[in-house]
Amino acid sequence: MRVPDLGSEAAGPSNSGKGAGSGGGQEPTQLAAEGQRKRGKSQAEKEHKRLKRLLRNRVLAQQARELKMVYLTELELRVKDLEKKNSELEERLSTLQNENQMLR
Repeated sequence: MRVPDLGSEAAGPSNSGKGAGSGGGQEPTQLAAEGQRKRGKSQAEKEHKRLKRLLRNRVLAQQARELKMVYLTELELRVKDLEKKNSELEERLSTLQNENQMLR
């Protein structure tokens, strides 16, 4: 069970202006008030918030999939380029080895 906060106690420290000491005692009161407001949300508001979160998540997931496809496409192009370079280097190596053999 929770004891409800009294309005005069919450208003007292904020009006006194005594500095940081009075502000520290005010925070739990504000948090409790916010918690009470959260409990007061209707089912429709909760459902709206849930659907909004699901939609945002769906959009972000789609963006992540698209970025992954771009990344994979770039990697595949890089693989093809490196394989081509490797093939050219192997061919050059073979040519130089043959030339070296002929000179001996």
